[in-house]
Amino acid sequence: MSDPHQATHEIEMPHASIRDYVIGFLLSVILTAIPFWLVMERPLSDGATVAIIMVFAAVQIVVHMVFFLHMSPKAEGGWSITALTFTIIIVVIMLAGSLWVMHHLNTNMMPMPHDVSQLP
Repeated sequence: MSDPHQATHEIEMPHASIRDYVIGFLLSVILTAIPFWLVMERPLSDGATVAIIMVFAAVQIVVHMVFFLHMSPKAEGGWSITALTFTIIIVVIMLAGSLWVMHHLNTNMMPMPHDVSQLP
């Protein structure tokens, strides 16, 4: 009979070090703090702020996948990078769809009582 305590997985996957987790955490904090500052201080136009926040969000997603989910082209025979590609496609669809919905909600909403006085 086989040993019940025998390891079922022969391949050892490399685990991230504390250094990698700290780098990922610091990058996440920076990638959150900059958009927060942009929204609070309003140094740019609204359109530019939205575009920059979207770029920071996309970069932060990649940081999380690399530093916390350990996705790389070498991991798991390339399946990890395939999952990354799929994730990027889904995120782009989600972000574009969200912007499209918000734009149309803004365009098609009825005016609020305080906006009625500004109508022609």
